[in-house]
Amino acid sequence: MGTLALAAKITHVPSMYLSELPGPRQGFRQAAIDGHHEIGRRCRELGVDTIVVFDTHWLVNANYHINCAAHFEGLYTSNELPHFIANMNYGFPGNPELGRLLAEQCNRLGVETMAHDATTLAPEYGTLVPMRYMNADRHFKVISVSALCTSHFLNDSARLGWAMRQAVEQHYDGTVAFLASGSLSHRFAQNGQAPDFATKVWSPFLETLDHRVVRMWQDGDWQDFCAMLPEYAVKGHGEGFMHDTAMLLGALGWSAYDGQAEVVTPYFGSSGTGQINAIFPVTPQDGAAIPASQASSPAGATATSRL
Repeated sequence: MGTLALAAKITHVPSMYLSELPGPRQGFRQAAIDGHHEIGRRCRELGVDTIVVFDTHWLVNANYHINCAAHFEGLYTSNELPHFIANMNYGFPGNPELGRLLAEQCNRLGVETMAHDATTLAPEYGTLVPMRYMNADRHFKVISVSALCTSHFLNDSARLGWAMRQAVEQHYDGTVAFLASGSLSHRFAQNGQAPDFATKVWSPFLETLDHRVVRMWQDGDWQDFCAMLPEYAVKGHGEGFMHDTAMLLGALGWSAYDGQAEVVTPYFGSSGTGQINAIFPVTPQDGAAIPASQASSPAGATATSRL
């Protein structure tokens, strides 16, 4: 019925908002902002009605959660970096119908998920920053999905992504984009050193690792990337343990995905972290490579690894 028209891995660095404001950093994140504008333009061109954001700033300790209120409106200050994002206005429509469909299909596939359509829960800045640049005119409906998952298996996140694609394609009458909102390496600069790392990655190791991963994405080396993702999430300090990336790759077919990433905003450093905007073409998939549900299986329930 419906269509997953666009998938992307995106940055949400709060310095994008700081880049708008008068001062020494004005304009220094324009490339990232331009990348968001381009992704928003392509979504419009493809007829997208709803953007689903896998948000690595929404921390959850149990279950997966979907924020699908009918409308979002407010004034946001980051509790993490209040000197970067303070009193930022936001507003856009939600999509309760699609949010419920996403949760229902995830549960059918063995990934316990809850949709919150009657809620005062506000989105985090992993959703708010991209929507500021992609959706300033409130053209798109928006759904936010928890992707800072502290006690979850990456296999379940991949399966959640696939279930959400099925929900769109089999049960929704519309066109949707999925965005994985999070960095690659996410080792922040040590306190007191942040200004020195405003446009740098924390270490040569992490920067080299990130560049190798981006090359794998561009080359379509998905079997190797999916195999290394759990270790990369740990040793590469992946944001949100890379659950947003697992969700995105699950939606695309996991290790059977046969597309090649298109870099829209080249890799850049920000406060020690590694960032990018990249589009992943959506290709036909049958789901054969999608991992089994792990948390709901007897073997998964006794596993000790967080990842």
